[in-house]
Amino acid sequence: MSNLDLTAPGTYLRNCWYVASASREVRRQMRAVRLLDEAIVLYRREDGSPVALEDACPHRKLPLSMGRLKGDAIECGYHGLTFDGCGQCIEAPTQQRIPAAAKVHSYPVQDRYGLLWIWMGEPQQAAQTPIIEIDNHDHPDWHLTQGDSLLCKSHYLWLVDNLLDPSHVAWVHRNTFAASGTEDTPMQLHASEQGVVCSRWIFGKPPPPFYAPLVKFEGPADRLQHYEVRLPSTAINRSIFAPAGMGGPQVGDDPRVYRMVSYNFLTPIDEQTTLYFWLQHRNTDAHDPALTERIAAGAKAAFEEDRVVLEAVHQGMKNPRTPNIGLLLDTGAARFRRTLAERIAAERIQAAGR
Repeated sequence: MSNLDLTAPGTYLRNCWYVASASREVRRQMRAVRLLDEAIVLYRREDGSPVALEDACPHRKLPLSMGRLKGDAIECGYHGLTFDGCGQCIEAPTQQRIPAAAKVHSYPVQDRYGLLWIWMGEPQQAAQTPIIEIDNHDHPDWHLTQGDSLLCKSHYLWLVDNLLDPSHVAWVHRNTFAASGTEDTPMQLHASEQGVVCSRWIFGKPPPPFYAPLVKFEGPADRLQHYEVRLPSTAINRSIFAPAGMGGPQVGDDPRVYRMVSYNFLTPIDEQTTLYFWLQHRNTDAHDPALTERIAAGAKAAFEEDRVVLEAVHQGMKNPRTPNIGLLLDTGAARFRRTLAERIAAERIQAAGR
Protein backbone atom coordinates (compact mmCIF):
# COMPACT_ATOMS: atom_id res chain seq x y z
CA MET A 1 0.00 0.00 0.00
CA SER A 2 3.02 2.33 0.18
CA ASN A 3 2.57 3.08 -3.53
CA LEU A 4 -1.14 3.81 -3.17
CA ASP A 5 -2.38 6.06 -5.97
CA LEU A 6 -4.45 8.65 -4.15
CA THR A 7 -5.92 9.96 -7.41
CA ALA A 8 -7.27 6.56 -8.52
CA PRO A 9 -11.07 6.13 -8.65
CA GLY A 10 -12.58 5.12 -5.32
CA THR A 11 -9.47 5.97 -3.28
CA TYR A 12 -10.88 7.86 -0.30
CA LEU A 13 -10.69 7.78 3.46
CA ARG A 14 -14.18 6.66 4.44
CA ASN A 15 -14.34 6.36 8.22
CA CYS A 16 -14.68 10.09 8.76
CA TRP A 17 -17.18 12.93 8.49
CA TYR A 18 -17.64 14.86 5.25
CA VAL A 19 -19.97 17.75 4.48
CA ALA A 20 -22.79 16.56 2.24
CA SER A 21 -24.70 19.83 1.88
CA ALA A 22 -25.64 23.08 3.50
CA SER A 23 -28.33 22.16 6.02
CA ARG A 24 -30.75 24.69 4.55
CA GLU A 25 -30.67 22.90 1.19
CA VAL A 26 -31.99 19.59 2.56
CA ARG A 27 -35.74 19.74 3.12
CA ARG A 28 -38.75 17.48 2.80
CA GLN A 29 -38.06 17.04 -0.90
CA MET A 30 -35.64 14.29 -1.88
CA ARG A 31 -32.25 15.52 -3.02
CA ALA A 32 -29.96 13.29 -5.08
CA VAL A 33 -26.23 13.82 -4.57
CA ARG A 34 -23.03 11.99 -5.44
CA LEU A 35 -20.32 11.82 -2.77
CA LEU A 36 -17.11 9.76 -2.88
CA ASP A 37 -18.49 8.27 -6.11
CA GLU A 38 -21.60 6.93 -4.34
CA ALA A 39 -25.18 7.86 -5.25
CA ILE A 40 -27.04 9.12 -2.17
CA VAL A 41 -30.48 10.55 -1.57
CA LEU A 42 -30.96 13.13 1.19
CA TYR A 43 -34.20 14.26 2.80
CA ARG A 44 -35.74 15.13 6.15
CA ARG A 45 -38.26 13.25 8.22
CA GLU A 46 -41.41 15.05 9.29
CA ASP A 47 -39.69 15.97 12.58
CA GLY A 48 -36.87 17.65 10.64
CA SER A 49 -34.17 15.05 11.31
CA PRO A 50 -31.99 14.28 8.27
CA VAL A 51 -31.79 10.99 6.37
CA ALA A 52 -29.18 9.76 3.88
CA LEU A 53 -29.78 6.52 1.96
CA GLU A 54 -28.18 4.70 -0.94
CA ASP A 55 -29.96 6.11 -3.97
CA ALA A 56 -30.75 2.79 -5.62
CA CYS A 57 -33.64 0.39 -5.12
CA PRO A 58 -32.22 -3.14 -4.60
CA HIS A 59 -34.57 -4.58 -7.27
CA ARG A 60 -33.49 -2.87 -10.52
CA LYS A 61 -31.39 -0.05 -9.04
CA LEU A 62 -33.79 2.71 -10.03
CA PRO A 63 -32.74 5.79 -8.02
CA LEU A 64 -34.99 6.09 -5.00
CA SER A 65 -34.88 9.84 -5.59
CA MET A 66 -37.13 9.17 -8.62
CA GLY A 67 -39.82 7.84 -6.30
CA ARG A 68 -41.79 9.72 -3.66
CA LEU A 69 -41.84 10.36 0.05
CA LYS A 70 -44.55 8.62 2.09
CA GLY A 71 -44.32 10.11 5.53
CA ASP A 72 -40.77 9.39 6.67
CA ALA A 73 -40.20 6.63 4.08
CA ILE A 74 -39.31 6.50 0.37
CA GLU A 75 -41.43 4.58 -2.10
CA CYS A 76 -39.58 3.34 -5.20
CA GLY A 77 -41.11 4.67 -8.41
CA TYR A 78 -40.86 1.29 -10.21
CA HIS A 79 -42.67 -1.33 -8.12
CA GLY A 80 -43.47 0.40 -4.85
CA LEU A 81 -40.84 -1.12 -2.56
CA THR A 82 -40.78 1.28 0.38
CA PHE A 83 -37.82 1.95 2.68
CA ASP A 84 -37.69 3.64 6.05
CA GLY A 85 -35.02 6.13 7.11
CA CYS A 86 -32.78 3.28 8.29
CA GLY A 87 -32.85 1.62 4.86
CA GLN A 88 -35.15 -1.27 5.79
CA CYS A 89 -37.91 -2.26 3.39
CA ILE A 90 -41.25 -1.85 5.14
CA GLU A 91 -43.60 -2.46 2.18
CA ALA A 92 -43.40 -4.73 -0.88
CA PRO A 93 -46.80 -4.44 -2.60
CA THR A 94 -46.09 -7.04 -5.31
CA GLN A 95 -44.85 -9.71 -2.85
CA GLN A 96 -46.48 -11.98 -0.30
CA ARG A 97 -43.70 -11.09 2.11
CA ILE A 98 -40.85 -8.60 2.16
CA PRO A 99 -37.66 -10.13 0.65
CA ALA A 100 -34.86 -10.47 3.20
CA ALA A 101 -32.43 -8.69 0.87
CA ALA A 102 -34.73 -5.72 0.36
CA LYS A 103 -32.71 -3.03 2.10
CA VAL A 104 -30.47 -0.11 1.19
CA HIS A 105 -27.43 1.34 2.90
CA SER A 106 -28.13 4.06 5.45
CA TYR A 107 -25.48 6.69 6.20
CA PRO A 108 -25.16 8.42 9.60
CA VAL A 109 -25.86 12.14 9.22
CA GLN A 110 -26.13 15.12 11.52
CA ASP A 111 -26.56 18.88 11.33
CA ARG A 112 -23.91 21.14 12.80
CA TYR A 113 -22.77 24.71 12.07
CA GLY A 114 -25.44 25.02 9.37
CA LEU A 115 -23.95 22.07 7.47
CA LEU A 116 -25.18 18.53 6.97
CA TRP A 117 -22.42 16.05 7.76
CA ILE A 118 -22.32 12.47 6.48
CA TRP A 119 -20.29 9.45 7.60
CA MET A 120 -19.16 7.52 4.53
CA GLY A 121 -17.58 4.49 6.22
CA GLU A 122 -18.64 1.82 8.70
CA PRO A 123 -21.78 3.22 10.36
CA GLN A 124 -21.00 1.82 13.81
CA GLN A 125 -17.82 3.89 13.97
CA ALA A 126 -19.58 7.22 13.48
CA ALA A 127 -20.58 7.66 17.12
CA GLN A 128 -16.96 7.27 18.21
CA THR A 129 -15.70 10.16 16.08
CA PRO A 130 -16.79 13.73 16.83
CA ILE A 131 -17.27 16.37 14.14
CA ILE A 132 -14.62 19.08 14.20
CA GLU A 133 -15.00 21.52 17.07
CA ILE A 134 -15.03 25.21 16.17
CA ASP A 135 -13.40 27.18 18.97
CA ASN A 136 -15.42 30.15 20.28
CA HIS A 137 -18.45 28.94 18.31
CA ASP A 138 -20.86 30.32 20.93
CA HIS A 139 -18.76 33.30 22.05
CA PRO A 140 -20.86 36.49 21.85
CA ASP A 141 -17.94 38.56 20.55
CA TRP A 142 -17.27 36.23 17.62
CA HIS A 143 -19.29 35.87 14.45
CA LEU A 144 -19.58 32.65 12.46
CA THR A 145 -20.58 33.43 8.89
CA GLN A 146 -22.70 30.76 7.27
CA GLY A 147 -20.59 30.40 4.20
CA ASP A 148 -21.26 29.29 0.71
CA SER A 149 -20.15 26.48 -1.55
CA LEU A 150 -18.84 25.96 -5.03
CA LEU A 151 -18.28 23.08 -7.42
CA CYS A 152 -14.69 22.67 -8.56
CA LYS A 153 -13.88 20.45 -11.54
CA SER A 154 -10.70 19.21 -9.95
CA HIS A 155 -9.51 16.30 -7.85
CA TYR A 156 -9.89 17.26 -4.21
CA LEU A 157 -6.18 16.75 -3.45
CA TRP A 158 -5.23 19.63 -5.75
CA LEU A 159 -7.44 21.78 -3.52
CA VAL A 160 -5.73 20.32 -0.44
CA ASP A 161 -2.34 21.20 -1.92
CA ASN A 162 -3.54 24.76 -2.49
CA LEU A 163 -4.80 25.05 1.09
CA LEU A 164 -1.40 23.99 2.44
CA ASP A 165 0.41 26.64 0.39
CA PRO A 166 0.32 30.19 1.80
CA SER A 167 2.75 31.40 -0.89
CA HIS A 168 0.23 31.11 -3.73
CA VAL A 169 -1.61 34.20 -2.49
CA ALA A 170 1.21 36.37 -3.87
CA TRP A 171 0.24 35.42 -7.42
CA VAL A 172 -3.33 34.08 -7.40
CA HIS A 173 -4.84 36.66 -5.01
CA ARG A 174 -2.93 39.81 -5.92
CA ASN A 175 -5.82 42.15 -5.10
CA THR A 176 -7.09 40.45 -1.92
CA PHE A 177 -4.72 38.39 0.24
CA ALA A 178 -1.34 39.21 -1.30
CA ALA A 179 0.99 41.57 0.54
CA SER A 180 4.67 42.17 1.05
CA GLY A 181 6.34 39.08 2.49
CA THR A 182 3.90 36.51 1.15
CA GLU A 183 6.21 35.52 -1.69
CA ASP A 184 9.43 34.78 0.21
CA THR A 185 9.01 34.54 4.01
CA PRO A 186 10.09 31.03 5.15
CA MET A 187 7.49 28.53 6.34
CA GLN A 188 7.37 26.32 9.41
CA LEU A 189 5.86 22.84 9.06
CA HIS A 190 4.30 20.70 11.77
CA ALA A 191 2.90 17.23 11.06
CA SER A 192 0.78 14.97 13.26
CA GLU A 193 -1.42 11.90 12.91
CA GLN A 194 -4.33 14.21 12.08
CA GLY A 195 -2.72 16.34 9.39
CA VAL A 196 -0.25 19.10 8.62
CA VAL A 197 0.20 22.77 9.51
CA CYS A 198 2.19 25.20 7.37
CA SER A 199 2.55 28.59 9.07
CA ARG A 200 4.64 31.74 9.28
CA TRP A 201 4.69 35.16 10.86
CA ILE A 202 5.32 38.10 8.55
CA PHE A 203 6.47 41.10 10.56
CA GLY A 204 5.98 44.80 10.09
CA LYS A 205 4.16 44.86 6.75
CA PRO A 206 0.97 46.63 5.62
CA PRO A 207 -2.15 44.43 5.83
CA PRO A 208 -3.31 43.08 2.45
CA PRO A 209 -6.33 44.69 0.71
CA PHE A 210 -8.88 42.16 2.00
CA TYR A 211 -7.93 42.73 5.64
CA ALA A 212 -6.90 46.41 5.64
CA PRO A 213 -10.47 47.69 6.34
CA LEU A 214 -11.06 45.03 9.00
CA VAL A 215 -8.15 45.43 11.41
CA LYS A 216 -8.63 47.67 14.43
CA PHE A 217 -5.37 49.62 14.30
CA GLU A 218 -3.39 51.88 11.98
CA GLY A 219 0.03 51.27 10.51
CA PRO A 220 2.04 48.14 9.74
CA ALA A 221 1.05 44.75 11.11
CA ASP A 222 2.56 41.50 12.23
CA ARG A 223 0.64 38.81 10.35
CA LEU A 224 0.18 35.10 10.95
CA GLN A 225 -0.59 32.84 8.01
CA HIS A 226 -1.64 29.46 9.44
CA TYR A 227 -2.60 26.91 6.79
CA GLU A 228 -3.71 23.58 8.25
CA VAL A 229 -5.36 20.51 6.72
CA ARG A 230 -6.77 17.71 8.87
CA LEU A 231 -7.91 14.31 7.69
CA PRO A 232 -9.84 13.64 5.59
CA SER A 233 -9.81 17.08 3.86
CA THR A 234 -10.69 19.83 6.33
CA ALA A 235 -8.62 22.98 5.90
CA ILE A 236 -8.33 25.61 8.64
CA ASN A 237 -6.80 28.95 7.70
CA ARG A 238 -6.06 31.20 10.66
CA SER A 239 -5.20 34.84 10.06
CA ILE A 240 -3.97 37.03 12.91
CA PHE A 241 -3.08 40.70 12.56
CA ALA A 242 -1.43 42.50 15.45
CA PRO A 243 0.16 45.95 15.63
CA ALA A 244 3.79 45.76 14.56
CA GLY A 245 5.94 44.53 17.43
CA MET A 246 3.11 42.59 19.14
CA GLY A 247 3.01 39.56 16.85
CA GLY A 248 4.66 36.17 17.08
CA PRO A 249 3.87 32.97 18.99
CA GLN A 250 3.42 34.99 22.20
CA VAL A 251 0.63 37.19 20.75
CA GLY A 252 -1.98 37.84 23.40
CA ASP A 253 -5.62 38.84 23.62
CA ASP A 254 -5.15 42.58 23.17
CA PRO A 255 -8.46 43.93 21.75
CA ARG A 256 -6.60 45.38 18.76
CA VAL A 257 -5.54 41.91 17.60
CA TYR A 258 -7.71 40.84 14.68
CA ARG A 259 -8.42 37.14 14.20
CA MET A 260 -10.22 35.40 11.37
CA VAL A 261 -10.52 31.65 10.93
CA SER A 262 -11.68 30.17 7.64
CA TYR A 263 -12.96 26.58 7.81
CA ASN A 264 -12.87 24.86 4.43
CA PHE A 265 -14.50 21.46 3.89
CA LEU A 266 -13.66 19.50 0.76
CA THR A 267 -15.93 16.63 -0.23
CA PRO A 268 -14.97 14.59 -3.30
CA ILE A 269 -17.81 13.87 -5.70
CA ASP A 270 -15.51 11.60 -7.70
CA GLU A 271 -11.90 11.73 -8.93
CA GLN A 272 -12.80 14.63 -11.26
CA THR A 273 -14.94 16.91 -9.11
CA THR A 274 -15.02 18.38 -5.60
CA LEU A 275 -17.64 20.13 -3.49
CA TYR A 276 -16.08 23.01 -1.56
CA PHE A 277 -17.88 24.37 1.52
CA TRP A 278 -16.64 27.06 3.89
CA LEU A 279 -17.42 28.99 7.07
CA GLN A 280 -15.69 32.13 8.34
CA HIS A 281 -15.25 33.07 11.96
CA ARG A 282 -14.01 36.45 13.22
CA ASN A 283 -13.47 38.06 16.62
CA THR A 284 -14.93 41.49 15.78
CA ASP A 285 -18.17 43.19 14.74
CA ALA A 286 -20.34 40.24 15.67
CA HIS A 287 -23.54 42.19 14.96
CA ASP A 288 -22.65 43.96 11.72
CA PRO A 289 -24.54 42.22 8.88
CA ALA A 290 -23.22 44.59 6.21
CA LEU A 291 -19.64 43.75 7.15
CA THR A 292 -20.48 40.06 7.22
CA GLU A 293 -21.90 40.29 3.71
CA ARG A 294 -18.84 42.15 2.45
CA ILE A 295 -16.44 39.62 3.97
CA ALA A 296 -18.44 36.70 2.56
CA ALA A 297 -18.47 38.23 -0.92
CA GLY A 298 -14.74 38.90 -0.80
CA ALA A 299 -14.00 35.36 0.32
CA LYS A 300 -16.10 33.86 -2.43
CA ALA A 301 -14.37 36.02 -5.03
CA ALA A 302 -11.00 34.75 -3.79
CA PHE A 303 -12.17 31.13 -3.84
CA GLU A 304 -13.34 31.64 -7.41
CA GLU A 305 -9.80 32.76 -8.26
CA ASP A 306 -8.55 29.49 -6.78
CA ARG A 307 -11.16 27.49 -8.68
CA VAL A 308 -10.03 28.81 -12.07
CA VAL A 309 -6.42 27.89 -11.32
CA LEU A 310 -7.18 24.47 -9.82
CA GLU A 311 -9.45 23.37 -12.64
CA ALA A 312 -6.62 24.18 -15.06
CA VAL A 313 -4.13 22.34 -12.81
CA HIS A 314 -6.39 19.28 -12.81
CA GLN A 315 -6.46 19.19 -16.59
CA GLY A 316 -2.73 19.81 -16.85
CA MET A 317 -1.86 17.03 -14.41
CA LYS A 318 -4.21 14.61 -16.18
CA ASN A 319 -2.48 15.08 -19.52
CA PRO A 320 1.15 16.10 -18.94
CA ARG A 321 3.47 16.22 -21.93
CA THR A 322 6.48 16.15 -19.59
CA PRO A 323 6.89 15.12 -15.93
CA ASN A 324 5.88 17.71 -13.35
CA ILE A 325 8.45 18.94 -10.84
CA GLY A 326 8.23 19.53 -7.11
CA LEU A 327 9.09 22.73 -5.23
CA LEU A 328 10.05 23.34 -1.63
CA LEU A 329 6.59 24.82 -1.03
CA ASP A 330 5.09 21.35 -1.79
CA THR A 331 6.59 19.85 1.37
CA GLY A 332 3.45 20.23 3.47
CA ALA A 333 1.20 18.77 0.79
CA ALA A 334 3.53 15.80 0.27
CA ARG A 335 3.56 15.10 4.02
CA PHE A 336 -0.23 15.24 4.16
CA ARG A 337 -0.51 12.79 1.28
CA ARG A 338 1.76 10.32 3.06
CA THR A 339 -0.41 10.50 6.17
CA LEU A 340 -3.58 10.10 4.11
CA ALA A 341 -2.17 7.11 2.19
CA GLU A 342 -1.19 5.42 5.45
CA ARG A 343 -4.67 5.87 6.88
CA ILE A 344 -6.44 4.62 3.75
CA ALA A 345 -4.13 1.59 3.62
CA ALA A 346 -4.84 0.80 7.28
CA GLU A 347 -8.56 1.21 6.70
CA ARG A 348 -8.49 -1.21 3.77
CA ILE A 349 -6.52 -3.78 5.74
CA GLN A 350 -9.03 -3.52 8.58
CA ALA A 351 -11.95 -3.93 6.16
CA ALA A 352 -10.33 -6.96 4.49
CA GLY A 353 -9.93 -8.65 7.89
CA ARG A 354 -13.60 -8.53 8.72
